[in-house]
Amino acid sequence: MAYARRIIVDPDPILHKVAKKVTTLELKMPLTQQLIDDMFETMYAAPGIGLAAPQVGIGKRIIVVHVGEDGGPYAVINPVLTDFDGEETAAEGCLSIPGKVGDVVRALRCTVAGLDRKGKKLTLTAEGLLARCFQHEVDHLDGVLITDKATNIRDAVPVEAAQAAAESP
Repeated sequence: MAYARRIIVDPDPILHKVAKKVTTLELKMPLTQQLIDDMFETMYAAPGIGLAAPQVGIGKRIIVVHVGEDGGPYAVINPVLTDFDGEETAAEGCLSIPGKVGDVVRALRCTVAGLDRKGKKLTLTAEGLLARCFQHEVDHLDGVLITDKATNIRDAVPVEAAQAAAESP
């Protein structure tokens, strides 16, 4: 059974540390498989579209991502990003920085390589929101938060309130 874990929030030091690689033996361990299940449960409960192990207090190179029907769910162990292409600035939030968003420049497309939860090699080419999400989560594994790279950091406003404010005279 999977459990939602507490999401660590900034300024907790674990969010600013580089996470350690997961060994093949560690990946096979029931505790690691439980962690992956719990990370999905935590991400969905938040609700969010991605989560890195340091965000639940575990300094290991594990991310989970699910951005919708075409984008997951993926668990990627020891992810490495390559083949960056294009560039886009968009608003991003983070479960570890609740209530804030900022504008972050990311590649439009990238390739992520790593292992799946069974230890099998995995390579995905991602674009759009999926590519942005992979880049955001891998940043977490390197101890980088959106507040380290975003401009125009501001309070997050629900979409309805933002639209109403824009429409009011």
